[in-house]
Amino acid sequence: MIKRIFLILLILILAASFFYFDLNQLLTLDGLKGSMAQFNEYKAQSPLLIIGGFFLLYVVVTALSLPGAAILTLAAGALFGLVQGLLVASFASSIGATIAFLASRYLLRDTIKQRFPERLAAIDAGVEKEGGFYLFTLRLVPIFPFFLINLLMGVTSIKTWTYYWVSQIGMLAGTFVFVNAGTQLAQIDSLSGILSFNLIVSFALLGFFPLIAKGVLNMFKKRRVYKDHIKPKKFDRNMIVIGAGAGGLVTSYIAAAVKAKVTLIEAGEMGGDCLNYGCVPSKAIIKSAKIADQIRHGENYGLENTVPQFSFKKVMARVQQVVADIAPHDSVERYTNLGVDVVKGYAKLVDPWTVEIKLNDGGMQTLTARTIVIATGARPFVPPLPGIEETGYVTSDTLWTKFAELEEAPKKLVVLGGGPIGSELAQSFARLGSNVTQIEMSDRIMGKEDLEVSTFAHQSLTDSGVNILTSHQAMRCEIRDGKKYIIVKHNETEIDIEYDELLCAVGRSARLEGYGLEALGIETNRTIVTNEYLETLYPNIFAAGDIVGPYQFTHVAAHQGWYAAVNGLFGNLKKFKVDYRVIPWVTFIDPEVARVGINEQEAIDKGIDYEITRFEFEELDRAITDGAAKGFIKVITPKGKDKILGVTVVSEHAGDLIAEFVLAMKHGLGLNKILGTIHSYPTWAEGNKYAAGEWKRAHAPETVLNWLEKYHTWRRG
Repeated sequence: MIKRIFLILLILILAASFFYFDLNQLLTLDGLKGSMAQFNEYKAQSPLLIIGGFFLLYVVVTALSLPGAAILTLAAGALFGLVQGLLVASFASSIGATIAFLASRYLLRDTIKQRFPERLAAIDAGVEKEGGFYLFTLRLVPIFPFFLINLLMGVTSIKTWTYYWVSQIGMLAGTFVFVNAGTQLAQIDSLSGILSFNLIVSFALLGFFPLIAKGVLNMFKKRRVYKDHIKPKKFDRNMIVIGAGAGGLVTSYIAAAVKAKVTLIEAGEMGGDCLNYGCVPSKAIIKSAKIADQIRHGENYGLENTVPQFSFKKVMARVQQVVADIAPHDSVERYTNLGVDVVKGYAKLVDPWTVEIKLNDGGMQTLTARTIVIATGARPFVPPLPGIEETGYVTSDTLWTKFAELEEAPKKLVVLGGGPIGSELAQSFARLGSNVTQIEMSDRIMGKEDLEVSTFAHQSLTDSGVNILTSHQAMRCEIRDGKKYIIVKHNETEIDIEYDELLCAVGRSARLEGYGLEALGIETNRTIVTNEYLETLYPNIFAAGDIVGPYQFTHVAAHQGWYAAVNGLFGNLKKFKVDYRVIPWVTFIDPEVARVGINEQEAIDKGIDYEITRFEFEELDRAITDGAAKGFIKVITPKGKDKILGVTVVSEHAGDLIAEFVLAMKHGLGLNKILGTIHSYPTWAEGNKYAAGEWKRAHAPETVLNWLEKYHTWRRG
């Protein structure tokens, strides 16, 4: 802080001295003309001293963003001629600009980063990608004040060396014009004569040249990508979508809605993993397990504690019935009625426009399309543990079929993985009678959440009967005396854990094989590599959903489906970058954990000057009446501001409560707006309003309140 204050004082002193000693009068056109004879005399006597002094003066003027740089550039031409003057002015201006840039970075960047972390992060991401290009474009156009460019670019993360050399090249054309004019100083009556309207327009056009060149370059890149392929003269479809999960369904639905001819190809069940193996069946079993737990703890509701009587087979049958009840929403019939041509089979890309389909009925079909969208999703990842194939295992995809035939829940169930899927299923099966051991290699479950949230979840699962082993690494699986064991290592000691069933829930991997991606050279790195428009190597081939990431959520896949459809069909007119700024997610353990935006640990990691506002559900009337007062709302805001940076809700219905905060963040509404909104009583949603009230209470204007107290005292006489 002291160094910053010193630097600011130094800049102010130098700037004040510049005006105090009337140096600004020298840096006018009349002042320059009047001093030329004397300058030339000094130059004849000490040429190196004059060049050095002039160079230093130019650097100081530009570094301090003082008026007169244009006059100094003219002086360079008048004093030193075109070649020497151009060298002196070009290097001095670039060095001075870089010093101003560094001063701006040192004085302003940290403050702005603390106040506007998200905006600056977005700017930095763009600068990292194409900062040099845009700086070059700005430098070519003298309409933009160069001192302002120095200050603003200093706030960004652009590298100093990049800033220097791009400025050096970018300002060269403008510097040349002024230096050349300076060689004819006597004929110049005003600066407007140099920088005429026509010249400004010419520079502006010159500034657009890099953009035009970039567009032409991209066109050539596209042609080079397609050079080994023959583009059809006409197409069977406007769009082909591969995969009927959330991403593919939304993409094809939108395409059909705007009257495009679209074919949706799916080899398996419509609805993808979410309907058939993930979101829907898991939430169905979570509900049954919760009811069983409530019966077991009837005293919480004024009833008798009772051992729930149920058939596990019937529970699993209900799960399948729930899937069947929702399936028509994603069915072939529904999408056909919406205008989508649904084809059941395995799709493979033959070239950038052609898809070969191995039909489920044994036939073959080939279709061409102007745009192709790959939305093939992801599958559970199975760790390569020695012996795991021999002992057998289930995943979140396969357990529904295998467990459907069981008369009762597995006696001894090991859940491998402490993420959301593993935690949800571990708690559910424990409540349905399984002896569940959950193994997590890291030091806590649900590691993407704050430590206190992870600890809360750990306790909730433990209360449900789950034996959680953190910091335990799975080593191998074995069968001994007809019994199955998983061997884990903890503190260099191996432990044998017997089980009847092993559930692998350690993550999901994108389905990349078998679609012809390798043959076409489409880049993959665990997922398909796309740009911000979801385009792959080939601009007409898009990808959406879990196969892309960065979030493996059904709602994100649907979100990406919109962009894939719109960019794929109308990208020649207008393209849209995918917006990932406000992404919510929910872990459906009991109580639920919902989050949007950053958590406290991420705020610390990003160096944000933040504060926490909490509301405990033990203070909410509805939570008390429902016997579910455990949990809290935790809101992160910038210091002293009501802007919402992130929210974590731990409670029943947390997944529903988070929606209000998602809406607020999406549209820039702060906690004051939530506080000023009427919420029905008694509802869970009131918790959001009370959380906003906690923030308001913490930021009450004490001075104003003191004066109001005095006013009311006076009014009482």
